[in-house]
Amino acid sequence: MRFGVVVFPGSNCDLDALYVLRNVLGVPADLVWHGQADLSGYDTVILPGGFSYGDYLRAGALAAFSPVMGAVKSYAERGGLVVGICNGFQILVEAGLLPGALITNKTLSFICREVPLRVERTDTPFTKLYRLGEIIRLPIAHQTGNYMGNPDTLAQIQNHRQILFRYCGEEGESSPDANPNGSALDIAGLQNLQGNVLGMMPHPERASESVLGRADGLRLFESILAHAQHRN
Repeated sequence: MRFGVVVFPGSNCDLDALYVLRNVLGVPADLVWHGQADLSGYDTVILPGGFSYGDYLRAGALAAFSPVMGAVKSYAERGGLVVGICNGFQILVEAGLLPGALITNKTLSFICREVPLRVERTDTPFTKLYRLGEIIRLPIAHQTGNYMGNPDTLAQIQNHRQILFRYCGEEGESSPDANPNGSALDIAGLQNLQGNVLGMMPHPERASESVLGRADGLRLFESILAHAQHRN
């Protein structure tokens, strides 16, 4: 099991993700430069958070045209697991690997704090070690995390159960106050139709050790490992 962590100019959570993989989980992982066009040899590819290309034009828009994204698309089409975190989520949407769009938060401001999330599915490679309906807490840090989609897109997302994490209150309740950025359907993380590409605004790598305050994010990475072991 080998992970590849893509580095774009402006990525700033690449080393955090690499640390969790190598030092907390003890699995092989490499940094992959955005100019690389070959992802053979990797079992999971992570697009980390940051400000790729300074988020000029639109968050994730320029990174979507990096050479590595052609490889990521081919990799995903072959069934490879891809996880986009924060800016990585924005890049996946801009590249067309996930539906919808991400726009400025409803507050029009940058939000950096820990939020509760409700786990919506546990039958995916990314969430199998969580409990259905479990309330976890992960940090968010973004200004462009407001997920939007047209009515057809949102209906498809719901009909195909593509939402894996929703923003919620402390007891798991849904409300506008519990949704920090205004995302449609309270979406914090969703997968593609095939179930092998996940995009999420919260940062699991920033909550993967108890020394950081909590380790709710670690089970996402452990779920991927458990999925790989079961598959093999």
